[in-house]
Amino acid sequence: MSWNLPGESRYGIHSIDHFALEVPSLAQARHFFEAFGLDVSEEGAGLALRAHAGPHVWARLYQGPKKRLAYLSLSCYGDEYEALCAQALAAGARAAPRGTPHVRGEGRWFLDPDGNLVQLKAGPKMTPGAMVHGAVRQAGPNERGMCNRSAVPRVRPRRLSHVLLFTPDIDRALGFWSDAFGLRLSDRGGDAVAFMHGRHGSDHHLVAFAASSAPGWHHSAWDVDGIDEVGRGGEQMREAGYAEGWGTGHHVLGSNFFHYVRDPWGSFAEYSADIDYIPMGAKWPAGSHPAEDSLYQWGPPVPEYFIRNVEAG
Repeated sequence: MSWNLPGESRYGIHSIDHFALEVPSLAQARHFFEAFGLDVSEEGAGLALRAHAGPHVWARLYQGPKKRLAYLSLSCYGDEYEALCAQALAAGARAAPRGTPHVRGEGRWFLDPDGNLVQLKAGPKMTPGAMVHGAVRQAGPNERGMCNRSAVPRVRPRRLSHVLLFTPDIDRALGFWSDAFGLRLSDRGGDAVAFMHGRHGSDHHLVAFAASSAPGWHHSAWDVDGIDEVGRGGEQMREAGYAEGWGTGHHVLGSNFFHYVRDPWGSFAEYSADIDYIPMGAKWPAGSHPAEDSLYQWGPPVPEYFIRNVEAG
């Protein structure tokens, strides 16, 4: 099936199947992501992360000398797989060399212009088929609208929403990911950040890029049920010992409520709710917005360390 617009690549992925990170301590990783509300299990040589909504593995974590993206796994429809592989190579993707760590038999493995390892495979669509609004608690007359603090349930994300990578060349990254994997530009925040969505119906962004002097991993974002869970997630992590981060606030580009929690390696996991949704066949009015006017509408000031790429040395 083809949902291309005039002048763009013919085929496109529909989902991020999962991401994989190398981290210095799997024990720290287990503690952080279990506190975050994900199900963590030992599988093979590392850890697998699942959300409470189903058995799908959204992330894998492996032991490594420092935090870095091990690979990003993308999924497409089976009848587009071979054409997408050819499209990626024609757009400048390099086949991963023999012996590249983490490469296994399933799908095809490529390197993007920043050297990120990318897996392309046929698989089920994991992005939502329609916009899902978060719950809003509204008490009636003579009814208490809030439970006691001790009765608050744990926040448990429903799914992965998107990932954000640092890149030394945003324009090159946008061109490659559009031409190779069929993603579309959603919006830009000047020269600081850019967001891309999938043509088969997806959140406002599946993959985003932030400017830096080097490639790197910034954050993964996890969908939760409304702004109350976003705020409670931040409090849940503070009580678990992870007080640094940014939030709670309301983004402009993507429109989602957010709370970012800083992990032990200087990157972030984000609680996200009510992100904009771009249906299949729709043409989003992409624009470039001043960074100072488009990052967030309300919330606390951005901490200096939020935009620091610790992988840049």
